[in-house]
Amino acid sequence: MRYIQCSMLALLRITRNNVLLLAVAMFPLCLMAQEVRDSLPVVDYSTPVNYEIGGVRVTGAQFSDANAITSISGLKVGAKIRIPGPSIPKAIKALLQLRLFTNVQILQEKTIGDVVFLEIQVQERPRLSLYSYKGVGKGQHETLNEIVNQHITKGGIVTENMKSNAARALEKNFIKKGWLDAHVDVTEIADTARLNSVKLTFDINLEEKVRIKDISFIGVTNVKEKKLLKKMDKTKEKKRFLAGSKFIGDEYADDKKEIVKYFNTVGYRDARVIGDSMWRDDKGEMHIQIKVNEGNRYYFRNLTWKGNSIYGNEQLDQILGIKKGDIYNNELLENRLRFSQDGRDVSTLYMDNGYLFFNVEPTEVSVENDSIDLELRIFEGPQATIDKVIIKGNDRTHEHVIRRELRTLPGEKFSRSEIIRSQRQILALNYFNPEKLGINTPVNAERGTVDIEYTVEERPADQLELSAGWGGARRVIGTLGVSFNNFSMRNVFNKEAWRPLPTGDGQRLSIRAQTNGQFYQSYNVSFTEPWLGGKKPNSFTMGGFFNRFAYPLFDGTGGSQSLNIVQGSLSLGTRLKWPDDNFVTSTAVNIQSLRLNQWTQGLFRTDQGEIVSTGNFNNFSIRQNIVRSTINDPTFPRDGSSISLIIQATPPYSLFADKDKNYGELSANERFRYLEYHKWRFDVDWYTTIVGKLVLKTSSRIGILGYYNRKIGTSPFERFQVGGDGLNNQQFGFQGVDIISSRGYEIADFENNADPSGSGQTPTPIFNKFTLELRYPLSLNPSSTIYVHTFLQGTNTWKNLRDYNPFDLKRSAGMGLRVFLPMFGILGFDYGLGFDKPNVTNLFAKGVANFNIVLGFEPE
Repeated sequence: MRYIQCSMLALLRITRNNVLLLAVAMFPLCLMAQEVRDSLPVVDYSTPVNYEIGGVRVTGAQFSDANAITSISGLKVGAKIRIPGPSIPKAIKALLQLRLFTNVQILQEKTIGDVVFLEIQVQERPRLSLYSYKGVGKGQHETLNEIVNQHITKGGIVTENMKSNAARALEKNFIKKGWLDAHVDVTEIADTARLNSVKLTFDINLEEKVRIKDISFIGVTNVKEKKLLKKMDKTKEKKRFLAGSKFIGDEYADDKKEIVKYFNTVGYRDARVIGDSMWRDDKGEMHIQIKVNEGNRYYFRNLTWKGNSIYGNEQLDQILGIKKGDIYNNELLENRLRFSQDGRDVSTLYMDNGYLFFNVEPTEVSVENDSIDLELRIFEGPQATIDKVIIKGNDRTHEHVIRRELRTLPGEKFSRSEIIRSQRQILALNYFNPEKLGINTPVNAERGTVDIEYTVEERPADQLELSAGWGGARRVIGTLGVSFNNFSMRNVFNKEAWRPLPTGDGQRLSIRAQTNGQFYQSYNVSFTEPWLGGKKPNSFTMGGFFNRFAYPLFDGTGGSQSLNIVQGSLSLGTRLKWPDDNFVTSTAVNIQSLRLNQWTQGLFRTDQGEIVSTGNFNNFSIRQNIVRSTINDPTFPRDGSSISLIIQATPPYSLFADKDKNYGELSANERFRYLEYHKWRFDVDWYTTIVGKLVLKTSSRIGILGYYNRKIGTSPFERFQVGGDGLNNQQFGFQGVDIISSRGYEIADFENNADPSGSGQTPTPIFNKFTLELRYPLSLNPSSTIYVHTFLQGTNTWKNLRDYNPFDLKRSAGMGLRVFLPMFGILGFDYGLGFDKPNVTNLFAKGVANFNIVLGFEPE
């Protein structure tokens, strides 16, 4: 079989019985071997022949449907066709326009009388089997895949245009991120493992990011350039301290808008960026020159209200807070009219009273010289009523647990503040991802109603503690604990509710055991119902613990020492409505028994210097806790505060005893058989977002243990042990003292902790602690919240109020890391430098720095 290729889109295949016409698309020359050309008969094209198509066969199609190819070609069985004629070239053109084939041929297989049988031969474009990247790390592949998949996908055809578009899209992505010289080459390799398939490699050459050498301004005379440079948060000069100085086009455009906004805030409402110039020097560094037209400075003159009937002019003027003669500031005006961060705006005033359809438009009615008169046109509209409150996304937490926290109820007036408060209450449950909480308010304008939809995303709430650690003399200590923070007690006997545990009712069940076998055992359990009765936020908590410490006496006698503590407690709490409903109060009754037998591991000492090592002591106390909290996200708070006052007191037994009783003649065991004291704790945590995700935490702690009777003195128990990482409160907790961490210092570094005899450390009755902490999150993923922080801290202890001085502090500074895992709690570390350690004058001396571990909880 021999072929002739012709520019007339026709090819003859000569067989013994007939001449077959083959039309081809893209062959501009007629090429044939000389011996073949000489042997072929002459074909007469001047006499076309009409045929009926008897059959059409498709060959070469591996990925394309043969029936579809036949249909698109228009060559149907039974149709009439003229050879030569326009039908064959038309069919080829139609198939090539699909861009699926690199070559298309139509062959005449045979003829039977006036019936012709055709063969459509196609050569498909190669398909993409896989693609890879060269020159970038694996961490970027996921983002790059999203870009490439917009132009070419696995299994799809590969064309030069597609490869070029994918490469250019990758380059644009890197240019936006500061690699202005990024270049991407695409290499195509045949995939021998798959038929008609190729592999692509995107070779990415990023070069170095282009740095900004300097930024200058033209036309700026009334504003300091340093102010403008500070407003350019993303585009910074290389010479600025800690500045990234990378040029990124989109960020630069945003920063130019910020420049104009700043001019607008200081009265230059007509300010514009009218041009800029950018060039690179011999080192490749960029220079930017921004040309600004400042315009004139304007001031507010007359501001009048129009359309207001619900609230008077004076009340609206007070909220607006803008007076005649103030510098014109459109940003301030907008904030005071609608949606300010602090809730001080006219829109909030109306929307909190149900006027959802409220709108206000400031309109300039006069501009004279440098003064602007504004008419504030109000459309109050009707009051909107809440129709439906819908909750979506809660697949574990029962709906009533969320609904009881909401302040937006069907039938009540719409209130924006109540929606914000409801959002905070939902997040305070700590069952949902704060990044995914959505609120939607579809409005029915005809009925004057609004639906409120809360969309939540569940996150793990339970915690598991399983650990083993070396406790020195206490040897290996094992811990097993579980905290079910969204437990459902009523479904304990419902087998279908165990998935793997009954959850969803918002109750908390905590069980914990810790032991090293012979020397130490600790067991505690607690249960909390946050809505006792289900109608009001009245919480009920009951719990108890048993601790036993037993060690041999190291005096050669073979004796032993021990400390046993047993405690049970009941607590009732409720949410207050005054002074506001951010207050929560709880009252707990605690009964504790302490039994000491020659105990010397932790020194309990009276004010008179007596060591309490043997005896039975009873501690019956009432604990009152008042907390005001406005914190949204307990895992990583960004704003709000938590203020708590805790008062714990025992009955003043000695005041009811014989007044002539000489307590000085009694032993410590007799004086403190029934402990009497009053204990005060005042804690404050304040969170402020500085910029972006950077958060400042300010905290203060103060604790005072007082007495009723001077002759009895301060209780040797319930004191404060300050220093170290605070882990003792968990590892060997409930030893009759409060463990307070102090980063950068050990317990022995506080002089007031030292026992006068030099035999150990004695807890003190007074402490305070102040902390400044800058936090920045690396991940806010609910499955693993991670943040780093730096801190400044001051802590100290005192033995009595006469010596108390809140400015006499042990100072420290350092940094740390926190990782919150829902199943395990908080993990992390702190590295602190103690500036005021005893007998240390060189900050680089050994022992100045402390490394503290945080496991399962945040130390006090």
